[in-house]
Amino acid sequence: MWLEEAEEIFKGYLPYYVLVFLPIFILVAPASPVIASHEFPVYRMQHFDLHGVSHGCRSAAVSLEARSLTGWTTSRHCVVVKLQDLTVDHFRHIRTKAGALLVVIPNNLLLLTPEEKEHLLILEDAMLAQEISIPVYFSTATPDLSLIVEEISQSLATDDKTKSAFESMVTSISANGYQVIINPKSPNQKTDIKIATIQGFLVGQSNDGKTPTIAVVAHYDSFGVAPELSFGADSNASGVSMLLELVRLFSTLYSDPRTRGKYNIVFLLTGGGKLNYQGSKKWLEDQLDSLDGTIIQEAAYVMCLDTLAAGDSLYMHVSKPPKEGAPAAIFYKNMKSVSERYPKITTEGVHKKINLAEDLLAWEHERFSIRRLPAFTLSSLKSHKDPLRGTILDTKQNTDLDRLKRNTEIVAEALASQIYNVSLGEVFGKSLKVEMSSIDAWMDYLSTQPRAAQILCQKDNAVVNFLKDTFSKYLRDVRISYATPDKRDPDFMFYDVTKSVMNVYSVKPAVFDLVLTCVIVLYLLGVYAFIQKFPSVYSAVCNLTKGRKKIN
Repeated sequence: MWLEEAEEIFKGYLPYYVLVFLPIFILVAPASPVIASHEFPVYRMQHFDLHGVSHGCRSAAVSLEARSLTGWTTSRHCVVVKLQDLTVDHFRHIRTKAGALLVVIPNNLLLLTPEEKEHLLILEDAMLAQEISIPVYFSTATPDLSLIVEEISQSLATDDKTKSAFESMVTSISANGYQVIINPKSPNQKTDIKIATIQGFLVGQSNDGKTPTIAVVAHYDSFGVAPELSFGADSNASGVSMLLELVRLFSTLYSDPRTRGKYNIVFLLTGGGKLNYQGSKKWLEDQLDSLDGTIIQEAAYVMCLDTLAAGDSLYMHVSKPPKEGAPAAIFYKNMKSVSERYPKITTEGVHKKINLAEDLLAWEHERFSIRRLPAFTLSSLKSHKDPLRGTILDTKQNTDLDRLKRNTEIVAEALASQIYNVSLGEVFGKSLKVEMSSIDAWMDYLSTQPRAAQILCQKDNAVVNFLKDTFSKYLRDVRISYATPDKRDPDFMFYDVTKSVMNVYSVKPAVFDLVLTCVIVLYLLGVYAFIQKFPSVYSAVCNLTKGRKKIN
């Protein structure tokens, strides 16, 4: 009786396809879709053109299987690696054969050892040395991302020779894998690029009617292997902070006619400093080719500020040593005298001729020296090739503010002594002096947000507006000029997609799909055979049941 009822259920109430698909859904469906999916912010590597040469990675989209540094083999894999484990040789191999690269950087760069920091500087330099076709992204380590990296390294490693062949086969089938999906829009050339340069004046007074000019210049943008991770605390938030502190000090002196100096002072914050000083180049072209150029043409000297908290030495970089008695030579003499008051401080002049065969200038003062203006750069770095000038390691936590304050005091004293023609130490005292609170405020604002040129190139950028408002508070005749790339033959070009969102899905390896397909096929064949032979099976069961009844 019960077999007849079961047959009616199969025929009338329970379709056969439920028997086919329900077990498949149960087998394939993940236990928790939330656990199987993760989302992380990622930051794309530099992507720009300079003088017709491409730099950085050219692609952005990623849809590949994640593999470890030792487990990847083809262009269908995205290599996921910790920063400390990636070497220059690894990177060169990956960029030619892998499909994409994701570098996981520590959450706190302060925890890196000196050897690891040196390793990162070398790696950044190698990555930016040439064009890269594959997408390259960076992400900050989180507990979830670190766990994924560990699982990828353990389950998909190919160099584990301690397992038997059967164990390796089972592992390759049952191991959990990860699919990396980054789907931003295609990186296109940015439109309406405007690199801002901000200028402001303090007007001096002179008895003979002719007032010389001193220009103080600093570029405000930063640079690193990834634009969104380039905070540029020392290079060059320190230079901008020193310039703004000089603005505050001398604007107070110049506000009173009795303490107004005998020099005009031009303060200049330039953009595109990390891209061959495009801002200062455009500003000079506008000034020297117009009637306003008389002020800069008669400049006693141009003082550029760049990376001023990296060491206990101050270097005056020049393209042509100033003659004895020239204003620049007097300033250097004053600066050297002031620095002698501080222990362990050295002041040194560094002479380097401009190499016109090079595509990139060494220091910003060379832009002015090319136009036959006396200029120099003050820096705590002796070489323009120092990797500290462009690295994601350049954060406020790695910057010595006490050292920056001390160097600001030295420059301010030397400059004031020359402007007022007084002995050292007579201008700044208890009521007016370099304040740590001011320097810390400038640095805190500038170094807590990325300032790569492609991020600041929009017209109404918040950082540019802040710098302009600060100039307007202290200076006169504040103006903004913009450098834009030529439409036909651009000197520089930026591309969008500097950051995106990465989705990581937990998946099974491709071998698992093959095995699962075989199992499903066998299952379907079994179900089909059972359905086709069901009457025979039913009859056999009925006969068996009848036989048992007769025995009873």
